[in-house]
Amino acid sequence: CRNGPIDLVFIVDSSRSVRPTEFEKAKEFLQDLVDSLEVGLDSTRVGLVNYASTVRMEFPLKAHFSKPALNALARVEPLASGTMTGLAIRTAVEKAFAAEAGARLNSTKVARVAVVVTDGRPQDEVERVSAAARESGIEIYAVGVDRADRTSLRLMASQPHEDHVFYVETYGVIEKLTSRFRETLCGLDACAEGHSCQHLCVDHGSSRGCECRPGFVLNPDRRTCSRSAACVRGHGCQHVCVRNEDLQVCLCHEGHVLNADQRTCSRIDPCARRHDCQHICISNHDSYVCQCPAGHVLNPDNKTCSRLDACVQGHHCQHRCVSSGNSYVCRCRPGYSLNTDRKTCTPPSEELRSEIAEDACMCEAQIRFQEKVQAAFQDLNRK
Repeated sequence: CRNGPIDLVFIVDSSRSVRPTEFEKAKEFLQDLVDSLEVGLDSTRVGLVNYASTVRMEFPLKAHFSKPALNALARVEPLASGTMTGLAIRTAVEKAFAAEAGARLNSTKVARVAVVVTDGRPQDEVERVSAAARESGIEIYAVGVDRADRTSLRLMASQPHEDHVFYVETYGVIEKLTSRFRETLCGLDACAEGHSCQHLCVDHGSSRGCECRPGFVLNPDRRTCSRSAACVRGHGCQHVCVRNEDLQVCLCHEGHVLNADQRTCSRIDPCARRHDCQHICISNHDSYVCQCPAGHVLNPDNKTCSRLDACVQGHHCQHRCVSSGNSYVCRCRPGYSLNTDRKTCTPPSEELRSEIAEDACMCEAQIRFQEKVQAAFQDLNRK
């Protein structure tokens, strides 16, 4: 959707009560929610606070300005025991919504939204810290799952509670809330009716206004833009430096992602994202190709692999080749014996051949044949 500018911070419970598969479901819900919004330097910025008995800032609002970069959500790992929800909210207010973390505190046009996702009862006090967060201008949504304490959810959330408190029975159905959040965060887009902005039109509910792209400022006519002062010399950005209000931000060229130092850039590895290779993914500039391990061949779909017949690839067996996993073994025809080289075969003796020529249906012939075969093997063993 084309939502207005939002500083959005997720506060996610990853305590021991949240099983690994459930935590994956929670991350998928957050990823789906992000995918439904307009993400960028001038639209939605996303930060993530991870908590259990301790609190960890996974990434600040200024870390990622594109949806591909926000695949960082999928790499977040759960913490441990404990459910210190109050401490997590306080950390979000003091650190995640700070100007140095990328929060746009000087703009009245930017909504500040926190989404708390938890499945338990807080082990610390949440009422006063949540009230202080709301008084500072942060709108809080509380999402409870399974064993979540509903009274605590209402103490955390903004009013009206029917629009800010959500509950689902399991993490398996949490994705059903995505559409509810999309409707809430998107709202109506006044810019869709048409505008005369040179760069960007921003919806302000019942009205609209013009803004400029990074590196430009709005002229007195409130419609056109002029280039603003460049970043200060020695900004340290490897690729691009832009100014946005009082914040100087480093950006990367397409196909790259900003590193943790917030200055340098690394090429995005296509294989690190989702791919369809059954076995091996090989990066190829901005794309990738699939390969198979030894003993396999790539199928026509260029994704899956089939096992090769080792005998078809070539062998040194004198008589017969029999596939055995990724290798093969040699076998001899009836009456022949495999030599020590495990490849060639030795024919039976002349006397044994004459015996084989007798009527095989006669009992005496069968007995003599067995005796001759045993004697021949004994001779070979003595050699």
